[in-house]
Amino acid sequence: MSTPGRPSFRLQVREEAGVQVLSLAGRLDREGLEPLVGEVRRLLEERRPKALRLELAGLEYLDSAGALALTLVEQEAAKAGLDCRLEGLDPKAAALKALIDPAALTRPPLIPSERRRPFLDQVGEAALAFWDDLREMVGFVGELTLALGRVLTRPRELRWGDVALYMERVGVDGLPIVGLIALLMGLIIAFMSSLQLASFGANIYVASLVALAMVRELGPIMTAVLVAGRSGSAFAAEIGTMKVNEEVEALVVMGYDPVMFLALPKVLAAAVVVPLLTLYADLLAILGGMLVGVLGLDLTVYSYVQQTARSLEVFDVISGLLKSLVFAVLIAVVGCQRGFGVRGGAQAVGRATTSAVVTALFLIIVTDSVFAILLHYLD
Repeated sequence: MSTPGRPSFRLQVREEAGVQVLSLAGRLDREGLEPLVGEVRRLLEERRPKALRLELAGLEYLDSAGALALTLVEQEAAKAGLDCRLEGLDPKAAALKALIDPAALTRPPLIPSERRRPFLDQVGEAALAFWDDLREMVGFVGELTLALGRVLTRPRELRWGDVALYMERVGVDGLPIVGLIALLMGLIIAFMSSLQLASFGANIYVASLVALAMVRELGPIMTAVLVAGRSGSAFAAEIGTMKVNEEVEALVVMGYDPVMFLALPKVLAAAVVVPLLTLYADLLAILGGMLVGVLGLDLTVYSYVQQTARSLEVFDVISGLLKSLVFAVLIAVVGCQRGFGVRGGAQAVGRATTSAVVTALFLIIVTDSVFAILLHYLD
């Protein structure tokens, strides 16, 4: 028997008193693995012998793939309930074959092959996964609340230097991107609204539209989205990497509370600086709208500022800051919880980081919807 390419094994088949004898010669390597196993399977199905014997004295070369082929032949014979003997195998080849664990060939793989599951099974698994995730989140929030209570009674337990460090990372380091996006948002809103309002001679109301849209809705949401992408993912990656490196377990061994040590400073820092970032974004957006109003709509700086002040109320500013505070806590809590939930290696850290951002964005939108309804009736 030959296969395309380089020479492989030669096979002769004969029968002796019901025993199927296979004489192999030449090379038995990767090229011959499938042909040999397929030929043996065909012989067992067609001739149904009493036993199987392989004469291997004529083999000139045997590699690991060839040794695997012999092991698979033995397994095929065992499936058919036949005795299989290997004769004439030299000591080196026998030692190579002994390295193959037959049990490993039937053991299920660590990563099972994907298969389509019934729709109801998928729904059930998703529901169970959601319930487990919700339970873990509630438990983490409880631990965080207990840690915050301890800090209120014993403030020295908290590493205030870490709080200042994360305030810098979340707030100060985020000023450029937040300011740029807010300025461009103000420019875009003012320009697009002026195209419609100019036809009615209502250019002055561009200031009102930009101020109300940014202070009430877009400012808090836009800032929260940027913080979730920058800092929420960073929180999850930092804690997740520490979990993978067993640094969190080391903190427990040393007597530290990981939630107090790692999570609480991040949550407090985000809760302090995100409302300030939101206020900063509102001001930059109003400035962007002012540029359009002054340069393109023949408005004066004084008139634009006056119209903005008349449009806004204290309630609008406070409600926007309250939203941003809630968003900040959600982002930090989700990021830390996803980090503590990492199991595995670097791949798990990546999944946790992605999950932290996606979950935070989802919760931001849902929470903003709730705020929209509540503030409508409170206003």
